[in-house]
Amino acid sequence: MTGAIGKIWNVGVISDTHGLLRPEAVAALRGADAIVHAGDVGSPEVLEALAALAPVTAVRGNNDRGAWAEKLPLTGVLELAGVVLYVLHDVKELDLDPHRAGFAAVISGHSHRPRREERGEVLFFNPGSAGPRRFKLPVAVGRLRIDGGRVRGRIVVLECRT
Repeated sequence: MTGAIGKIWNVGVISDTHGLLRPEAVAALRGADAIVHAGDVGSPEVLEALAALAPVTAVRGNNDRGAWAEKLPLTGVLELAGVVLYVLHDVKELDLDPHRAGFAAVISGHSHRPRREERGEVLFFNPGSAGPRRFKLPVAVGRLRIDGGRVRGRIVVLECRT
């Protein structure tokens, strides 16, 4: 997917749903121009529901298995408004220098821990887990805003009872 230059892009970011797409996550992603799922999707129905909201770029996580999951790539590249995003499930498997490769952001999941960190010119962004709650970690998604060649990210903690 390539997006128009000059347009402000709002990107929803989700990871580690493990087959559970919470209504709170859907509400938080509504209005996004594009959605990135950083792996451990859990079922093709999750991707179908997200695709009803916006075009989806998804990668396979370590728990994604079966014929449907094998169709997902291990890494993805998304270019929007001249900004290039790199997507993989586990940031520890990053085998390139994102700045040298021309990526403005690296989006990952796996740890279930929300994290937004700028390393030099590159935003490292993990929305945390939007699926089943793990330990005392928050249930969360993320939003990216791409404007004027820059990408900014914020974590959206979801109010979920379970």
